[in-house]
Amino acid sequence: MEIGIDSFIATGAYDGALLPEKNVEAIETLLSKIEFADQVGLHVFGLGEHHRKEFLDESPAVILAAAAARTKKIRLTSAVTVLSAADPVRVFQEYATLDLISKGRAEIVAGRGSFIDAFPLFGFNTQDYDLLFDEKIRLLLEIRDNEIVSWKGDFRPELKQQAIYPRPLQEQLPIWVGVGGTPESFIRAGLLGVPLMVAVIGGETHRFRSLIDMYYEAGQKAGHSRDKLKVGLHSLGFVSDSTVKAKDLYFPGYQEMMGKIGRERGWSTPTREMFEAQTGSSGAYVIGNPEEVAEKILRHSEALGGISRFTFQMDNPGLSKEALFKSIELIGTQVIPLINH
Repeated sequence: MEIGIDSFIATGAYDGALLPEKNVEAIETLLSKIEFADQVGLHVFGLGEHHRKEFLDESPAVILAAAAARTKKIRLTSAVTVLSAADPVRVFQEYATLDLISKGRAEIVAGRGSFIDAFPLFGFNTQDYDLLFDEKIRLLLEIRDNEIVSWKGDFRPELKQQAIYPRPLQEQLPIWVGVGGTPESFIRAGLLGVPLMVAVIGGETHRFRSLIDMYYEAGQKAGHSRDKLKVGLHSLGFVSDSTVKAKDLYFPGYQEMMGKIGRERGWSTPTREMFEAQTGSSGAYVIGNPEEVAEKILRHSEALGGISRFTFQMDNPGLSKEALFKSIELIGTQVIPLINH
């Protein structure tokens, strides 16, 4: 199983913009994290995409290219590319270029996005939320598989025998589809025959098994071989020397972060009791000491019928740089060996 980290470069600037020099510091810290993750043996690092003042991941391919120059083995991916509000031609060009810079380590996780900020910013209607993604993921896959493309859709100018460059170093640039809890999204990924990255940020992970079964069933009915139909899992997670310490370090920033999102979406601010439930045996969060974290990832994998990748979402305004780097070290030196022994 591949183990990695997804980051959104959360700055914590919910109520006011950070000074430019602080943004520089945040990006440098991120690049150092990716470099360190590579050194201690993590398999993949993903960078999300938001268009909000509390994040600095508006141009993930640019940042991943900088990381490529400082790393050797770790795979570099989006997590996720908000494809509905992007041009698939430019997305492919950016990540094909990243693949060349990284010597074959680039991937894309394409999704609709959990925030809608990109839609008005780039002139798209949120009423077309699903139609945009459906058209654009099909075009992106067409570009990946063909150097010269003829294509016509509803949301982008027609392509007539158009050659699209550069081509990546990898024979086929890996493109995953990131999903939440919508059954239609799981079925579409199966019909397209692409790997599935499931974001479980609350509730009980095993409840997603029926949706993953839909993915496999749709893929096999569409004629795709089972080896193409991989499943990855993305959840909030953090590792420390002890489980009590991990929870105590993670909770304050988690409450602040989720409380802000909750106020936007009508959720209640999470309490410590709610947090403890999510870190329990069947809850989605993977927070604890290395042994408990490894055990929970394996338990999640079994409950979902087998996963090929797990990524931690560790961004948290309450965690120090030292605590984050220690967590990365423990994942690389202890969690990965326990999972893949």
